[in-house]
Order: sequence, then structure tokens, then C-alpha cells
Amino acid sequence: MSKLLILGPAWPYRGGIAASTEQLARTLQHQGHDMEICTFRLQYPSLLFPGKSQFSEAPAPNDLKIYRSIHAINPLNWIALGRRLGKGRYNQLVVRYWTPFLAPALGAICRFAKRKGMRVTALVDNLVPHERHFWDRPLTRFFVRSVDDFVAMSHQVMDEIAAFCPKKEVRYSPHPVYDIYGKKMDRNLAAKILDLDGSTHWALFFGLVRPYKGLDWLLEAWAMCKERGKTVGLKVLVAGEFYENEDKYRQQIVALGLEHDVVIHNRFIPDEQVAAYFSLADVAVQPYKSATQSGITQIAYHFEIPMIVTNVGGLSEIVPDGKAGIVAAPNPQAVAEAIERFYGEGPVDRFAIGLQGEKGRFSWDALADAVQG
Repeated sequence: MSKLLILGPAWPYRGGIAASTEQLARTLQHQGHDMEICTFRLQYPSLLFPGKSQFSEAPAPNDLKIYRSIHAINPLNWIALGRRLGKGRYNQLVVRYWTPFLAPALGAICRFAKRKGMRVTALVDNLVPHERHFWDRPLTRFFVRSVDDFVAMSHQVMDEIAAFCPKKEVRYSPHPVYDIYGKKMDRNLAAKILDLDGSTHWALFFGLVRPYKGLDWLLEAWAMCKERGKTVGLKVLVAGEFYENEDKYRQQIVALGLEHDVVIHNRFIPDEQVAAYFSLADVAVQPYKSATQSGITQIAYHFEIPMIVTNVGGLSEIVPDGKAGIVAAPNPQAVAEAIERFYGEGPVDRFAIGLQGEKGRFSWDALADAVQG
């Protein structure tokens, strides 16, 4: 039995990367490995964090060994922690990487932790950030040089890794289906839980609202559909915490005459409410301007909800057009056409067989195997 350690976000931190770290650890445990997770004592200083809270209100998972040791901005911590991990007799360190902000901390810890016979593998969500800065490349280069091999969840990320370090091995395994949010529920019950109209057909925009996710494109697209008379009985439900100014979207809604077409729930959606949102929705819309992969697609797969996605990053790899949903070009006009296709070309459940067939491609065991190489 090998001893593995994952470096990355986990409880008490919230969000998709933390949830997937925990699920990966459980899978590796079930495969017979001795697993631990080393998460952050401080991940982002409060002044730099755009949301309301970094922390989960859920109780600590009782089936995982999680300890908080990483301080994102304290170099003395990186040295001490790295040396301590190097004495821990781990066979492998698995490092979650998604932002250059954490590259100095994670890269330094990996360097000090390395000892003979221990492999350091990076599980990369994003290598090149969606919102870019001049310091991204040098920081990313510092990190990638500290690890031995990589696992990417999209081919775009594979290409980005190869551009930084062409001689290191990169393995591909798509993001697994999130199966931690319970079962799909009756649509009317979901509407009651969310205090929304169950007779309305809802197009769902779910997750943290950030510029690259294209909510402004969705609003433009919806206005085009409305002008052509294609939104009767339909509404948009935006569910997620805004990591930018909500007012500009509210102003756009008013300017486009969509005050009665869009409902916004500006809050972090706790795990126990996720099922209600996806059970109510006809379709999950991801009009992203840039992307690698997305955990939202894997929540939609779990609930077997079709998707409208733009053809950016790895989204079209995960959502084949005509099987699991509709793939649109990355612009508002194309998103509008995709919405009209979805609602106009047949019943909204016509993708059910395709969704059931496709979701089998995305397993946690496959990701765990890829991590181990």
C-alpha cells in the first residue's frame, strides 16, 4: 500500500476544487492507498478574496485525514512545511494547481519536500489563468519546474503544459462527474424549495459569476431571443456568488428590458441546494468566453441536465453537440441561436439517452488511475 498526500484546497474551504480534492482522496482510499490531504492555513488574504467567504459551513468530513498547514504568503512556512513533508515517507505528492498566485508557495513546498524515490505530480485545473497578468508566466514556470509529471483534465491544458515543459509527461483524464449532491428531485418540489414558479421553463446559469463566464453574453442572447418572440414561458435563473460588480449586470438587464425575464440568486449555493437548482432547470447554459474544463458540466451530467456551451477550451470535448446538449460559437448571436435550437427543435428531454451514455466517460477511478500514472 502506497502513502499519498494531496496538497490543495479541502475542508474547511468551499468550492469545486475543494470538493473534487476530497472526492479524489476518497477514491484513492477506496483503491487501498493511505491518504492524507494538506490544505491551507491561509489560502487568500481577505483583501484579495473577491467573494463573501472562503469557508464552508458544513461539518468536517469524518472519513478523510485533512490538516491545515499551507500559508500562501509566508516563505518560512513553505520551507518548514516542505522539509517536514519530505520526512513523511510519502510515495507521491499530488499538487492541485489552478492559479499563479499560489505558484510560489506550492512550487517552493514541492522543491523542499522532494527526496529520493518520491514523485511529485501536478493535477492541473488551469495552467494559464482566464484573467491574465504579466507575472503569470514566470510564476507558472517556477511551479511547473518543481514537479515531475502532470495530469490535465482538458487537451487545451495539456497543450499549455507542453509549451512550458515539453519533456515532462502529461496524462489526460477528464473531470469526473460530481456525484456528491444527492439525487434529482421532482421539479415542482424543487420550485417550492427555491420559491420559484414551477410552471416556468428555466435556463440555468450556475456557479461563481466572473467576467470570463459570459453572463453578459447570455443576457444579450436572451434579449435577441425575446425580440424574436422565442422566450414565451421561459426565464433565466442566475444562481451563484458574484465575484465582480453585480450592478453592471442589473443595469444591463434594465437596458435590455429583461426585468421580468431574469431571476438572480447572488449567493454561494450550498451543497444541499444544488439538486433543487438542477432539478428545476431545463438546461444549464455556459456561455464562456474562455475555459479549460468546468465542474458545472459535471454537475449537469450527474443530474442528466442538457447543456448549452460555447466552443472554447475543452467544453466541446465534454459536451458533444447533439448528444449532451448544444455547442455554440463564442458570441451572443450564436448563444441566442443555440437557445432557440434547444427550445424549438424538440422536447427538452430529447438529450436524455445521450447524457446517460456520455456521463460514463467521467469516473473518479479513471482520474485516480491517471494521477498514479
